[in-house]
Amino acid sequence: MIGTTPARDPDGEPTAAAVRVALAAARGIRAPLVLLDGPSGAGKSTLADALRANWPGATPVLVRLDDAYPGWHGLERAGDALARTLVHRRRRGAIGGWRRWDWAGDRPGALERVRPGRALIIEGCGAFAAGASAPDAVRIWIDAPDAVRRRRALDRDDGAYDPFWDLWERQWRRYVHRTSPERRAAVRLRAAPDGRVEPEPVAGAAPVHAPIPRANVVP
Repeated sequence: MIGTTPARDPDGEPTAAAVRVALAAARGIRAPLVLLDGPSGAGKSTLADALRANWPGATPVLVRLDDAYPGWHGLERAGDALARTLVHRRRRGAIGGWRRWDWAGDRPGALERVRPGRALIIEGCGAFAAGASAPDAVRIWIDAPDAVRRRRALDRDDGAYDPFWDLWERQWRRYVHRTSPERRAAVRLRAAPDGRVEPEPVAGAAPVHAPIPRANVVP
């Protein structure tokens, strides 16, 4: 694949309630690791932006797996690599890193270094795999109806993503079948056909009372 990336969500605006629930899940944790996982086109990228915009205190470091997948066959490899080179080292208090993928050149790109001590958000398909060694990570699952997310994904790049949709979906379904990532989520969100991302009830979850988000959300 050359010249595009797996679909970064073009819409899927999180509601204030969705951002409030996500922020509350990380409250009280020093420099938390927040993992946003879910299928392509569900709204992960937009939620990550909203969390950063509304984060109390220092703005979190954001790593988008779209920038780290080693090509169109690399969905699971990206999460596994970040688990080793970034998350594991960060948990030890060491500087971690991850390697960008040069999509235009179809080859490995620059090495990015991440210092410990700040909140870290990792978003993208397979993000929960990056936190395999972090039992205290905040795991947020975002889903959407297949038709909605396919439309979002394919609308983004004026047809450039179309030839790769089925390839990416096969990898995604294999990852879900193998790891059942949604079962590990502390927070579940779902996009409606109108694009609004709302909280989805999780059995046993306590009510959330957190400050109303300030920006990048819809009422």
